[in-house]
Amino acid sequence: MFTDSWRNMAKGEIAPVYLVSGPEMYFFDETEKRLKDAMPDAAASELTTFDLDETPVEAVIEEADTFPFFCDRKLIIARNASFLKAADKAKEKVEHDLDRLMDWLAHPPESAVVLFLAPYEKLDARKKVVKAFRKHAVCMEAEPLKTHDVETWVKQEASRLGSGVTESAVRLLIETAGEDLVRLRSELEKLALYAGEGRDIGEDTVSLLVAKTPEDDAFKLLDAYMQGDSSRALTIYRDLLQNKEEPIRLNALLANQVRLMIQVNALKKKGYQQHQIAKQLKVHPYRVKLILENRKLADDARLLITLSRLADADLRLKTVSGNRERVLELVLMQKVSETK
Repeated sequence: MFTDSWRNMAKGEIAPVYLVSGPEMYFFDETEKRLKDAMPDAAASELTTFDLDETPVEAVIEEADTFPFFCDRKLIIARNASFLKAADKAKEKVEHDLDRLMDWLAHPPESAVVLFLAPYEKLDARKKVVKAFRKHAVCMEAEPLKTHDVETWVKQEASRLGSGVTESAVRLLIETAGEDLVRLRSELEKLALYAGEGRDIGEDTVSLLVAKTPEDDAFKLLDAYMQGDSSRALTIYRDLLQNKEEPIRLNALLANQVRLMIQVNALKKKGYQQHQIAKQLKVHPYRVKLILENRKLADDARLLITLSRLADADLRLKTVSGNRERVLELVLMQKVSETK
């Protein structure tokens, strides 16, 4: 849907009203950018932005109904259309005349283009105003891409930036930066600039330029520990200490990861698929994917032993003075007991 709409914008076939909804912010930013590119005169002289958490929607309607002075069509961006989702009216700061909005949607003026942005996971399909948008506006749902589609998108985006990218670099980039398209685009721009036009982005370049998060390192640290590779686990841990990471924070990250692995195990046994597990646990699908693809994933008994040790370490880190770095180090030196 986005591809078709963006293509139409580039050809000058621009609808009077658009609605973008969903959790993936890349599609919001890109749709706004493409509209501005397709309407350069309006973007320069007839662009108005509203925050619907602060301003009633009637102000958007009045602005759209006012004839533009400097070009044929004005561009209006209405952010945070929270009245489209299920919400507690008592908590809403602004009252919107939704009846007037629905009447206006049926006959929008040709002299304005209005982009409504609703960055929420789900709209309330029961609401009349949502039905009116779906009937009269171009509606686009900004859903996160599946992992395979993210890989394809990375290759296409690298090509658009004038660079190629190796398969191993694609995997490492997603593993390190996650599947958030806004961050991936930012990282790709940096990588393409470093590699140079017409040259491939390789795994070494990704390792050099893409910053790892503490969560990434915690996952690798736990993976090494669960596989019985104490030497690698201690090396990762000491590197993190050199980077000024606090043992108490690292211990908490490890405990959270173990809990997530236990929960993923439980839902997998119930027959849940990757996207269902991610939705149920409210975590990024890529974190679930990494756990499910790890064939050496420890069984629940070993995970519970590890969680117990981390709980003991957490208590010592919070109550004992002295060399705190040593507390978690001693845990990492212990072997996880095998179960039959």
